[in-house]
Amino acid sequence: MVKARVKTGLEVLLASRPAWLGNRRLGLLCNPASVDTRLRHARSAIEERWPGRLTALYSPQHGFFAEKQDNMIESDDSRDPLLGVPVFSLYGRTRIPDAAMLDPIDILLVDLQDVGCRIYTFIWTLSHCLEAAAANGKTVAVLDRPNPIGGIRVEGNLLDPDWTSFVGRHPIPMRHGLTIGELARLLRTERKIDCDLKVVPMRGWHRSMSFADTGLPWVAPSPNMPTPATALVYPGQVIWEGTNVSEGRGTTQPFELFGAPYIDPRAVLDALEGPLPGVVLRPCAFEPTAQKWQGRLCRGFQLHVTRPDRFRACETSLRLLQAVIRTAGEDFAWKAPPYEYDFQRRPIDLILGDGELVQRLASTADIGGLAARWRTDCRRFKRRARRWLLYD
Repeated sequence: MVKARVKTGLEVLLASRPAWLGNRRLGLLCNPASVDTRLRHARSAIEERWPGRLTALYSPQHGFFAEKQDNMIESDDSRDPLLGVPVFSLYGRTRIPDAAMLDPIDILLVDLQDVGCRIYTFIWTLSHCLEAAAANGKTVAVLDRPNPIGGIRVEGNLLDPDWTSFVGRHPIPMRHGLTIGELARLLRTERKIDCDLKVVPMRGWHRSMSFADTGLPWVAPSPNMPTPATALVYPGQVIWEGTNVSEGRGTTQPFELFGAPYIDPRAVLDALEGPLPGVVLRPCAFEPTAQKWQGRLCRGFQLHVTRPDRFRACETSLRLLQAVIRTAGEDFAWKAPPYEYDFQRRPIDLILGDGELVQRLASTADIGGLAARWRTDCRRFKRRARRWLLYD
């Protein structure tokens, strides 16, 4: 195993004795990716370090064991077979921890591997936890982890506040460039959450690092996020969730693959205007074993990122979407609601965080021009977020 260059917030916590821990009861929001460099799960490590102090566990979307495959597949509350403590689901009967859920604890430790994208719901579960902690007099301590797609590049449009949902509760870009600890600091202040927040920073992490640079082991934080390569394309490729095009679920390479039975790869390539920086589109065919087009041959592409420093996930996928719309005719369709517990609005509008962008895509809108305007917004966001950064 490669020796890790980075120590996560979990490992920093375990090696220290912060005064704010005192003798207080601990809860842990976690999933299978909450591990140390030896792949020991956080709950085991914390129990060994502070025996008997861990009194409740909490799980985000996809479940405590990351066993739930898709959106709106809920997890029930349960009991941990290892420690015997309750496991409260924050993606079940509720997505907001209530007073009864928080009653067994004084401090909620949060050890989640985010993927650097606005759509990924773990950061919004964290936002609900901050608000619930403020309302119930609890402390939240975020054990920081790397942004697996780096902390420099910021991409995409900022969320329009009129399109707030569980896949976007605050105006941040699609690819936000922050760690989960930095986001917690930003959300606490900008949303005016009167919560006692602690962040345990990593050691050795730099914003320019790829996940491979960290030396840390990758454990899939959700079933369709199998590798850091998936995370790199996800801020763009997630848009296919709002369409009848397969985003590769039901294959071994979700989000890297996309396609549908009606797509003509050659026509899509011809419809693209100009090269796509940093990525090679490899025409391919695949047959999903689940989800959209299950058991049907889909034609499309695999995205091979060759230059991560030049690759623009959001712009790439929007240009591909526009090319599919132009070439597929009436076979292409937008997915109907519900999506992440919104039963009225179109999923694509919630994903994009903008109710007008689809009309622009369906017309002759210049994606490059839109992306240029978004880059101005992203620069403003980076200035706005600068005060909450924890790393160079």
